[in-house]
Formats: sequence, C-alpha cells, structure tokens
Amino acid sequence: MAETRGKAQRRRFTVDALFTDTSARGVGVEVLAEARLIRLERIEPDPNQPRRSFDDERLEELAASIRAEGVLQPIAVRYDSDRDVYVILHGERRWRAAHLAEQVAIPALVREVPEERRLIQQLMENVVREDLNALDRATALRALKEQMGNPSWEKVAEAVGIRRSRLFQLLDTEKLEDPLQEALRRGLVSEKQTRSLHRLDPSAQAEIGRRVLDGSLPARDLPVAARLAADAADHASVQTMLDDLAHAAPQAQRPAHSPVLALRRQASALARGLSTFDVRDFRALDDADQMALLDDLQSVRDHLETLLAEFNAAGE
Repeated sequence: MAETRGKAQRRRFTVDALFTDTSARGVGVEVLAEARLIRLERIEPDPNQPRRSFDDERLEELAASIRAEGVLQPIAVRYDSDRDVYVILHGERRWRAAHLAEQVAIPALVREVPEERRLIQQLMENVVREDLNALDRATALRALKEQMGNPSWEKVAEAVGIRRSRLFQLLDTEKLEDPLQEALRRGLVSEKQTRSLHRLDPSAQAEIGRRVLDGSLPARDLPVAARLAADAADHASVQTMLDDLAHAAPQAQRPAHSPVLALRRQASALARGLSTFDVRDFRALDDADQMALLDDLQSVRDHLETLLAEFNAAGE
C-alpha cells in the first residue's frame, strides 16, 4: 500500500483522474465514502455566504445534468443542533440545482468547523474565486475585514494573498452606478473594463451602463466611451457622443458581447493553472480546502460537459 501511495504521489493531478477514478485509492472515492444522503428540506444555505448571484441559465443546465446523472460530487454541510438543520459550507449551487431537478436528497459530507474559522475561511475562498463577479468578491472582502476584527486593508490583502492594488480595484466596483453593477453581475463587462469609468459623473456612468445592458454598447468600447463622456459638457452631449459611437461601425461587426474570446482566455488560464498542480499539493490541504477545490472543479466539469454537449449538437 505504501508503495502504491508513493506512486500516486508522483502522478500528475488532472481533472479526468479526479472525477473518473473509481478505485478505493482514488481521492474522489475516499471523499464519497464519507458522504451521507440528506433530504433537501433538511438543508439550508448559509445566510452569511457572500455569494449572492447565481446564474439562472447555468443553474438550469446543471439541473438538467443532475436529472440525467444525479449529483456526482457531494456538497459539504455542518449540523446546526439548535435548529436541527444542516447548513451548507460548500456546494450551494448544486443544492439549488438539485431542487430544480426535483431531487429528494443529495449526497453531503458533514463537517465540524468552528464558527469563526468557518466564516473566515468561507469569506477568504470567495475573495480569491475568479468565477465570482467582482461585486460579490468586494462584499466578501468587507465581511472578511469585519470578521477579522477590522484590521487595515493591507492586512486583509496579506491574509487572502492578493495585492493591495487588486483589493481596491474590487472594492471600487461598489462605487459604480447601478446599471454598471448589474452589467458586472451578468458578466457583460469585467472589473478591468470598468476601471476607466470611475472618473465619470454618476449620470454618465448610468447612461453607459444602460447601453451595455441593452446591447448597444459593446464592453470592448468602454475605454472609448469613457473618453467621450469625460469630454461631454452635459448629459445630452454624452447621449449624442454615445449614439455616434454606436453607429461608427456596422452593427454586425459590433456584437453586444463577445463570449468566444472571453471563453478562450478563461480556458487557457484554467489549463495553465491545472498543469502546475500536483496531487501532492491536494493532499497537503486540510479537509475544508480540499472540499472547496473539489467544489470548484466540479463546477468547471459541469460547465465543460454542458458546453461540449451543445457544441457537438450544433455540429451535427
């Protein structure tokens, strides 16, 4: 057994190996062996979970996968003895999708995690998750600062392992006008694309945000729109300049959103990240961190399976 484990430690970590290994030595099977099947009505989301946004379309896609194959990766919960319920630690998205799929129960790992450690760990995980929108991450940062006893932002940045400048970039998204915040939540713009808009007055920000939402202003044109709006004398001038920008090129060449390029960048970044990770790094993590990583990889797997199925169907 020791020799087998030694060989396993030298294996490269891959998503396929994680999710398709059915032997007793497989990491996934070792985790699944501890799972319990818990009825959905006995499980509740954590009210302190910083993640507030769940994409309805992606939830329905995951629900369809669950209807076909069931829940392939257990969620993690803690038991609240005062209320006799299980509270979700990781996997709220799967729990919601299981409801949509009209499942009766869901596999879950029950963890005993001290309250203070749980909140801090949960918040830190949400801050560093790139798949969350910048606004949810900013909310997590503020909650984490409070949970840590309100240290300086520099201390918070050090605790979660991000640059101080990056921390303030995330926090700045909370200062954007509501239409731009909504565009961020929907994934129509990135935090980076909104940076040029912070110097604009609220009315100009709101006008630009509304045009992003209605599809008349592509996210790639935000820097140009910001320069035009900054030079405008009043709101009417902002509208005129944005109208001119919208008609400067044929509409067919100006998609409201370019998901293909964004997906290619994200897929490339994911591939680079996975290629540097080794199973020994996974084994060095504590249970909660292992569950968080498994949760993230399961989400990636769900999205990949859905996309590949749709791409294959489109090519037939």
